[in-house]
Amino acid sequence: MKGKENYMGKIAVSDRFMRSLVRETVSGCFGVAGMKSFRFTGYLLSDLLKLKEEPDGIGIYESAGGLILDLHIVVTFGTNIPAVAESIRSKVEFAVSEKTGYTVSEINIYVDDIVN
Repeated sequence: MKGKENYMGKIAVSDRFMRSLVRETVSGCFGVAGMKSFRFTGYLLSDLLKLKEEPDGIGIYESAGGLILDLHIVVTFGTNIPAVAESIRSKVEFAVSEKTGYTVSEINIYVDDIVN
């Protein structure tokens, strides 16, 4: 990730920290059962081979207007998916801007599974 610069110096946020922040924020939202890896290797290890791997499910990209986040989630059956998505959008945007100072320009939410 790029760093931000101010009069006191440069501040850089690691990719690992950003993923952890987003994962914790999304996991705390009502109706979210978890996250699902969207990369083939994660799918292969977790779904087909049933190995316990912490799913990533987070894509972070930089654009001129700010960060673009792709989130692949699993929701619980019976929840209002648009309400869950709106809750995720507002909480993630607030957490990222509050903790890192980065602007989030776009949050794309993909519901990959529904569980009981």
